[in-house]
Amino acid sequence: MNIFDPKGPIAAAQQTILIDSVIIMLAIIVPTSIAVLAFAFWFRSSNTRATYRPDFAYSGAVELVVWSIPALTVILLGGVAWIGSHDLDPAKPVAGTGVPIRIQAVSLDWKWLFLYPDQRIATVNSLTVPIGAPLRFELTSGSVMTAFFIPQLGGMIYTMNGMVTQLNLRGDHVGTYKGLASQFSGDGFPDMMFDTNVVSQVDFSNWAANAAKSDQVLDEASYEQLAAQSVETTPKTYRLADPELFGKIASQHIPPAPGPQLSENKSRPERGASHAH
Repeated sequence: MNIFDPKGPIAAAQQTILIDSVIIMLAIIVPTSIAVLAFAFWFRSSNTRATYRPDFAYSGAVELVVWSIPALTVILLGGVAWIGSHDLDPAKPVAGTGVPIRIQAVSLDWKWLFLYPDQRIATVNSLTVPIGAPLRFELTSGSVMTAFFIPQLGGMIYTMNGMVTQLNLRGDHVGTYKGLASQFSGDGFPDMMFDTNVVSQVDFSNWAANAAKSDQVLDEASYEQLAAQSVETTPKTYRLADPELFGKIASQHIPPAPGPQLSENKSRPERGASHAH
């Protein structure tokens, strides 16, 4: 999960913004650090050349330096943030090769459910996508709010029950990259991790065809069983029997799970307990 090893255009652009922002802020940090050392050295007690001015109160030249550097820093950071926030709008489509892949992600306690409505398949804690294809995510939560993040592909975004957020990504290198729930709301949430498998277009087609033949079927009834609190250690694949399942979850046609609960002894929460809702 190395954000400095991007494997897609969004992660690469976010890395650039991060590095540029740090460099811009160093325009304040470095001169200030040098000035502190220089002043401490010059005004040491053994330096007879240092002028002692107890009545000094104001210098226009000093004020100009003190305020101009931070002002320029804020202007540059503001420009970077303004441009980046528009160029990297999560809902903005990302160009790519091949047919865009529509993926519906649902955060549960404590697992990720991925629906591929066009391929009629679903997976748990495993995401498979073709290299170079535009990935169009629709995200919601079947329980409490959390955050979806694949560090090497970029684009952390919240999932909320009763709402649908949008995210567009692309994977440019074949490989397996970790994804996670980046907001912890109690026990179980640190274990909400999944593998993102970026494969060739041919391998994706073969995988989707085989997954559509799965004996396990995902519909409203089996979803309610899946939504029960549990940490899934083994990825699962389903044949998606109800392509409207995501809409039912997002519109709360399927009631949301209660989320982590506090035990009666609030000083010792049980597994699954939450201190944040």
